[in-house]
Amino acid sequence: MTRNMFITLTAALVAGSIGQVALSAPAYAGGWVSVTFAPANARDAGALATGLRVYSKYRGLHGARIRQSGHGNAAGLGRNGRGNLGIIHQEGNGHSAILRQNGNDNAYGIFQFGRNAEANVVQNGDGGGGAIFSYGW
Repeated sequence: MTRNMFITLTAALVAGSIGQVALSAPAYAGGWVSVTFAPANARDAGALATGLRVYSKYRGLHGARIRQSGHGNAAGLGRNGRGNLGIIHQEGNGHSAILRQNGNDNAYGIFQFGRNAEANVVQNGDGGGGAIFSYGW
């Protein structure tokens, strides 16, 4: 065997070994998907806010409400103004959500399911509405 063939064969074996190690590493399959509703005009924002207010009445919620079921969830809700409605609903494990409302008569809902979903929302102005739905895996 010539020296060049020996070097080529050694390089191929080393490259093949490195490839096997890279292929045997576990894949990270976690993540989340979110759908956000942010109305572009006052009429649509009012309709969404009305829907959130009906939901809050149906569930017996008032003003600001954080509802969690699962383990390791974290949520915070801060409001500056009057007449605001903030809802954070988390089902599953490891969720994180923050909702900050600045202004008057705003409504926003964060709804998270599955595991490890994240949301950080700031709502500014008056009479706004919005919602985010997340599912994590």
